[in-house]
Amino acid sequence: MNQHDASAVETFTLSAKLRRDWTRNKSLYLLFLPVLVYYLIFQYGPMLGLVISFQNYKPSTGFLHSKWVGLAHFKDFFTDYYFQRVLFNTLKIAFYTLVVTFPMPIILALLINELKSRRFSRVVQTVTYIPHFISIVVVVSIMMDLTCRDGAIPQFLQIFGFTPVTMLNEKRFFVPLYIISAIWQNVGWNSIVYLSALTAIDAQLYEAARIDGAGKIRQLFSVTLPCLLPTIIIMLILQVGRMFNVGYEKIILMYNPLTYEVADVISTYVYRKGLLEMNWSYSAAVGMFNSVVSFFLVWFTNKLSQKLSDSSLW
Repeated sequence: MNQHDASAVETFTLSAKLRRDWTRNKSLYLLFLPVLVYYLIFQYGPMLGLVISFQNYKPSTGFLHSKWVGLAHFKDFFTDYYFQRVLFNTLKIAFYTLVVTFPMPIILALLINELKSRRFSRVVQTVTYIPHFISIVVVVSIMMDLTCRDGAIPQFLQIFGFTPVTMLNEKRFFVPLYIISAIWQNVGWNSIVYLSALTAIDAQLYEAARIDGAGKIRQLFSVTLPCLLPTIIIMLILQVGRMFNVGYEKIILMYNPLTYEVADVISTYVYRKGLLEMNWSYSAAVGMFNSVVSFFLVWFTNKLSQKLSDSSLW
């Protein structure tokens, strides 16, 4: 059999496998179709607009006739007066958020898993899930009311000698308030993944550990955490990939000119440049830089995970 015949046979076999797979899983493919269309239209389609990062884009001339400027906008961003500030703020807020908030859902899931009363467990889960469904606008409004000069938090802290101030106007309070509110919003919702992973752990492992004389703490470190490790690594990789996309919606609602110095991040900078100043090409270039760095972080974390463990995204 020559090479052409072998290629034809391989193609025929592949097409037969595809037809057989389509016949067997047709309903699943149809269910997946809306998801595919959504991502093509709203996720991958807009990526074509990145071409304006290399143009002096004007809506009147469009993509095809706007003047090409190459890497000029990237050079302008790297030499911009605010570049170091927004980059440092992005890294600082993202790092502190990752370090403080990432372990919280794991701890909550472990605590809920140890509850003996299923009814109380459901109540705790419901109470911790609810903040995730509250609008960010409402969350920031509540935060503003609680942290204003006459709010409950400054008035309470006054008992301990704290001078009442509007905390969101103070640079030193911005990052702590952002992180605390992030924990309150997401700790319950993010614990769902870990609770699901905990229910999948084989009960015989705990029974064997108890027979060997292991207490609760020993079972935690010898059984629970090793079984949770693959899930923890996957969630860590995903969160690292979102570091540079630190929650700009909430930051935009929280910050003001008094706190720009510590609160302005790359995403909010893109918002101001693109929508408020209508400098679309420049903001697209900054956004592209942000996405490329995020992709590199995911790739690097995934490679590191592959070397240190058997768990990775790909």
